[in-house]
Amino acid sequence: MCRRTPAPLRRNNPSVNLNGAPATAPVVLAGFARRAGSMLYEALLLTALLFVFTWVFLFVGRLLEPTLARHLLQAWLLVLTGIYFVYCWTRSGQTLPMKTWRIRVVTRTGLPLSNALALRRYLLALLSLGACGLGFVWVLFDRERQFLHDRLAGTRLVLRND
Repeated sequence: MCRRTPAPLRRNNPSVNLNGAPATAPVVLAGFARRAGSMLYEALLLTALLFVFTWVFLFVGRLLEPTLARHLLQAWLLVLTGIYFVYCWTRSGQTLPMKTWRIRVVTRTGLPLSNALALRRYLLALLSLGACGLGFVWVLFDRERQFLHDRLAGTRLVLRND
């Protein structure tokens, strides 16, 4: 399920981690099954959160014209989802499901994500999802088994070493 990081990612030196510091253990990329489990858990959590936020929107926006309200609701939910992901990824590199599955999102060099990079990753993931999930299917063809939005954003999902 989990794979060792290929040699180029370790700068061809197994005794050095992605930050260039001496490594106590090699960096391990999160496997597909672990990421799929985390995504399923994330979907359940987001469904509950978005249900509550939808209820709040419908209560507050009940006087809006229905067509406008529909588009505003969609934008509201996308923005709130983006805030959730960007906040979690920049604060600790993990959402609650990622913590449960011991996954952390980092840059290619192993550093935490900046706000701009986390936002870029979120927007690219939305595009991947919007393209019938093709950016997620990319994992089957990628040599490091990374999603397309991770490849394009310059991020990777690694196992958290505790």
